[in-house]
Amino acid sequence: MTLIRFLLALLLTALASPATAQERAQVRIFAAASLTEAMGDLADVWAARGNPRPVLVFGASSALARQIERGAPADLFVSADLEWMDWLDERKLLAPGTRRALAGNRLVVVTPASAPAPRGDLAQGRGLLRQLGANGRLAIADPAAVPAGRYARAALTSLGLWETVAPRTVNAENVRSALAFVERGDAAAGIVYATDARASARVRVAGVFAEGRHPPVVYPAAALAPARADSLAFLRFLGSPAAKAALRKRGFVVR
Repeated sequence: MTLIRFLLALLLTALASPATAQERAQVRIFAAASLTEAMGDLADVWAARGNPRPVLVFGASSALARQIERGAPADLFVSADLEWMDWLDERKLLAPGTRRALAGNRLVVVTPASAPAPRGDLAQGRGLLRQLGANGRLAIADPAAVPAGRYARAALTSLGLWETVAPRTVNAENVRSALAFVERGDAAAGIVYATDARASARVRVAGVFAEGRHPPVVYPAAALAPARADSLAFLRFLGSPAAKAALRKRGFVVR
């Protein structure tokens, strides 16, 4: 009987181990599209330390937040602004005490690298209107919901250009889609984050908006309720020196 019990215990252990590994591997991170390369780097560093590599899901912060609200299986959320994190917090979907600021970013104007270099800083004065000319389009993320689009609208409003430019915008589903319009030459210019421009060889930075022209670009991160131990461990890792170095390498502002 003792031998049978021993063999049964071994069998249960063998069956339990793959299930445990599979469960740990399913930590899911919903992150703003502008974090695509940076979160990939962070996931690689985490995995190199012997941890299961997180599952990364990217998109507009607005779309991700709504998916979470509808019950999408996510463990961590990293937004490109405070408003969508607040939106989830108001619905009691965040694990209490886990919210923290991860990084910052800058807002820039980009033009196709294949086109002639524009004259002057397109983020100041009316240089952007000259760049668009008579028929050019401006690619931005959807200003009705997507953080990058909201920042772009605020910046253009502060310059007194929004009413003129708004009818000529191409409103993309997220900031990476806006970047793609410029990369393909389908838009004469676009407004994206500095890190997006840095990730693409097919655009050039043609202007940097002064920080006072729009609300600060802040990326908050939080665990979703109920918080899992592995999720909290990765969230702590995001505040480590190694994680901060990886974010800085991709151009994010980290303090």
